[in-house]
Amino acid sequence: MSKTPRKSPKSAPLPPDLQLGRAVEWPTSPETAQIDRVPNPQADTNYLVRFTAPEFTSLCPMTGQPDFAHLMIDYVPGQWLLESKSLKLYVASFRNHGAFHEDCTVSIGKRIAAEIKPKWLRIGGYWYPRGGIPIDVFWQTGRLPKGMWVPEQGVAPYRGRG
Repeated sequence: MSKTPRKSPKSAPLPPDLQLGRAVEWPTSPETAQIDRVPNPQADTNYLVRFTAPEFTSLCPMTGQPDFAHLMIDYVPGQWLLESKSLKLYVASFRNHGAFHEDCTVSIGKRIAAEIKPKWLRIGGYWYPRGGIPIDVFWQTGRLPKGMWVPEQGVAPYRGRG
């Protein structure tokens, strides 16, 4: 078998500065993290892409204690797709970053939207309790394109041990 990836007839050349396919350093902060995008070979079709990050971590900006969340990112691509390795590196860059739950969730959504310019994007940040209070944060861009099917995010509200 050939180790050369096959290109579909609609594939455009990939940008040369992608992190995909090569060793890269872990970013030290969200500001230094690179988010990569690749051409969408199905740009003439509305469809939904979902990324799930069930082990997101950041730091409380006041105490430095770790915070944990389950992130759900749904988007309808336009001309660009979000490259998943760069998303993994970007999400990991929050591990030593101090910010409130709301700031982390909204800034991730805004940064992704700015980089890939989707037709629609939503992010759900389902944060685990600290001080006995879970916080869920939701943000989206614009309106969902007509006729799109978007499944529920599937993350149950926090119920404790009940």
